[in-house]
Amino acid sequence: MSESTDDTAAEAARTDPADKPDRATKVDATDPADPAARIAAGYAFTGPALDLGALLWDGTCLPDRQIRIPLSMLNRHGLVAGATGTGKTKTLQLIAEQLSANGVPVFLADVKGDVSGITAPGTPGERVGERARQVAQNWEPTGFPGEFYSLGGIGPGIPVRSTVTAFGPVLMSKVLQLNQTQEQSLGLIFHYADTKGLELVDLKDLRAVVAFLVSDQGKAELKGIGGLSTVTAGVILRALTAFEAQGATEFFGEPEFDTGELLRTAADGRGVVSVLELPAVQDKPQLFSTFLMWLLADLYNDLPEVGDLDRPKLVFFFDEAHLLFDGASKAFLQSVTQTVRLIRSKGVGVFFVTQTPKDVPADVLGQLGNRVQHALRAFTPDDAKALKATVKTFPHSAYDLEELLTGLGTGEAVVTVLSENGAPTPVAATRLRAPQSLMGPIGAAGLERAVHASPLWPRYAQPVDRESAYEKISAEQAAAEARAEAAATAAEAEKEAEAARKHAEAAQKEHARAAGRGAPREEPSLAEQVVGSGLFRSLARSVGTQLGREISRSVFGTARRRR
Repeated sequence: MSESTDDTAAEAARTDPADKPDRATKVDATDPADPAARIAAGYAFTGPALDLGALLWDGTCLPDRQIRIPLSMLNRHGLVAGATGTGKTKTLQLIAEQLSANGVPVFLADVKGDVSGITAPGTPGERVGERARQVAQNWEPTGFPGEFYSLGGIGPGIPVRSTVTAFGPVLMSKVLQLNQTQEQSLGLIFHYADTKGLELVDLKDLRAVVAFLVSDQGKAELKGIGGLSTVTAGVILRALTAFEAQGATEFFGEPEFDTGELLRTAADGRGVVSVLELPAVQDKPQLFSTFLMWLLADLYNDLPEVGDLDRPKLVFFFDEAHLLFDGASKAFLQSVTQTVRLIRSKGVGVFFVTQTPKDVPADVLGQLGNRVQHALRAFTPDDAKALKATVKTFPHSAYDLEELLTGLGTGEAVVTVLSENGAPTPVAATRLRAPQSLMGPIGAAGLERAVHASPLWPRYAQPVDRESAYEKISAEQAAAEARAEAAATAAEAEKEAEAARKHAEAAQKEHARAAGRGAPREEPSLAEQVVGSGLFRSLARSVGTQLGREISRSVFGTARRRR
């Protein structure tokens, strides 16, 4: 450290802490032998830039040596990391405010519900005034234009919905926690639905298609492209049931949210800050983190290529980023990496917010050119290991980073960004500025008023359930059942007709036999019955024989023997 800096530090140490920044202004920022001067020189940009704070060197805050980030480099992505309670959320708020002031729309995920205050002016106070003096900030309470959203209308906010088709099989597999084989099968299901014109709007549509493809009627549909096993279908259906139990039914449907709404600016030219309110679903981290990934992927698909701009079209802050990558499949990680890498050329910057850089996969971390690292804790062997890993991700530095990162106070961070020519700036310990908006929630009533006053509320508030895969499959199954019932009824009628025909033929044959025996005789009288009896005939034969003898003798001249 130079003699000039030593003198300044010693003088600052003998004065009241509130006076330190003023004393530090005597340090010559142009002295090449001064490490603090060399660091500050790396942040002396000529174009528009965001002010992060003042340089910290040797325990002293140097307000004349400002640490900044070029506006044109915000689409090169970034990382805001640090232990809980170190000030990450306030850093997001600080950057978002300045982006809005420069006409850049911002998207923020409000996981804990304490970012809604960005739309309201901040509250002056002793601590805010002290911080402003330390970092040479002209602090004025200012609110910024904003919109509030919610996932599917759960909690306050304009409902953000996606169709199942738009969500896609890769993201759906991630949120359903499917393995690689099951993910591939889900891809086949989406492919089949697409080719057959079965719109997957909500989860009941997906469930209907899966059930159909393992039914007797539909199980042959996928044979030519791999088929769907009953076991895999069962896993997917059970996962869908668990997913629905988390309230996910509300997130899928129509009207589908147009992510172009996130690119709006206010009438005064400031960028609109879109705040996704997530407190109502913060106990479902995998769900909301995956849903945020859908928002980013949808933007990537819709936006045109624009190359490098003097300012980004949107900066997207991905809070609790480690939840996105927990248990992620290889295909999912590849999709995230590709989206982050390519969306830069569409004018969108992405900042991941998490606790340590190791929470972000190396391929993704390598795409993040801007870093704001808050304090880390090293209470356990795992913490110490994470600390060493974090230090290795920074360029060579004049600081002892292991010591520095464990000694930073709240609202202080180690910063390195990309300069205007794309080269990394020197690592700079920084005391960050204070946000000018309200550092806390605006209150439930104020939030509700803001939501219902939005011009987007009538467009997205009411869900729509149109005919889609579920209705089409149900109608086809009902028609098939009706056809089967009609066929069964026809078969029964045919059977009855055949029985009637056979009965008629039998009756006709009997009639013919009866006709062959002649006309039926009349019932004989009693006398006829007696005469016709056997006894009578026997008696008649006996009498006739005796009488015949008598007549015969008389006729032939023979006389009757007298007794």
